[in-house]
Amino acid sequence: MSSFALGAIGWGFADRTHAGVPKFDFHVCAEVPGIVRTDLGLPMPVPRGLDLLAEADLVVVLPGHAAAPRPSPAVTSALRAAYRREAIIVAFCAGAYLLADAQLLDGRRATTHGDLIDDFAARFPQVSVVPDALYIDEGRVVTGAGGAAGLDLFMHLLRREHGAPVADAIAREMLTAPNREGEPVRHQYQPGSATGAASLRAVIQWLHANLDKQVSISDLAARALMSERTFNRQFKAFTGSTPYAWLLTRRLHRAAELLEATNLSIQQIARSVGFNTHAAFRQRFARLHGISPRAYRQKLQHDASRAEARCAPPPAEGPRPP
Repeated sequence: MSSFALGAIGWGFADRTHAGVPKFDFHVCAEVPGIVRTDLGLPMPVPRGLDLLAEADLVVVLPGHAAAPRPSPAVTSALRAAYRREAIIVAFCAGAYLLADAQLLDGRRATTHGDLIDDFAARFPQVSVVPDALYIDEGRVVTGAGGAAGLDLFMHLLRREHGAPVADAIAREMLTAPNREGEPVRHQYQPGSATGAASLRAVIQWLHANLDKQVSISDLAARALMSERTFNRQFKAFTGSTPYAWLLTRRLHRAAELLEATNLSIQQIARSVGFNTHAAFRQRFARLHGISPRAYRQKLQHDASRAEARCAPPPAEGPRPP
């Protein structure tokens, strides 16, 4: 087990109620309770077993220092059961192997440590592997790269589930960035010319500034001065995603920011990020974030109210009755 990974998780979800942050109930479990040896050779007592996964809202699969062996049926069953009851399942670095073996990544995008990408892609062809990403958010299943990218993944989860004020407060104490973009700006593939790369960057910048506009692949290809076929191929190589999937994800992330930072109605937000109908927006948002737009906003407001109440000074005492 990676000592660094456990330390990062424990640090990220430590008790910071003094800073107005919700208190997290943090526990560690193992398939076989007892002494677990870390990658530093230090023994660590782990008292809880897999039954803990039946209670957790968030399950984080810890990595080791290399590609993980195939998990036992007990581990696979516990992970699947946690997912079925709508827990959020997270793995980073080599921990992603366990999620893939449990078939929780089938048909989804995922990432892992850069040194393991080729092996992971060969071992799990049913997974759409995204290299060079800090993390990939697929709603209730989230995967991250290795090393310090785990911190970026946790900051993203805190921001997504509890809002920017909570994520920012924790990031300040951890001296880390509260919000780094998870998906890569580019991948290993380089377009055939500097002109092609510049064209794709220009199109991506234009899309960021025009999320409300209805666009077609032919429109974007023309803007990049490419044929549709060439544009599709180079865009996917450049971003790791098809133009439609990339644009949809950006629209939904922007919608989450507007739900958090503005008083715009759900319908106004849906239109501002390019959705023609509220129903389509609600369905897509829930698929990515695991919660409806209205519930997402209500949760943020509830968490903010609780944090404000915790930080409020006690009422001044009046004169005591005789």
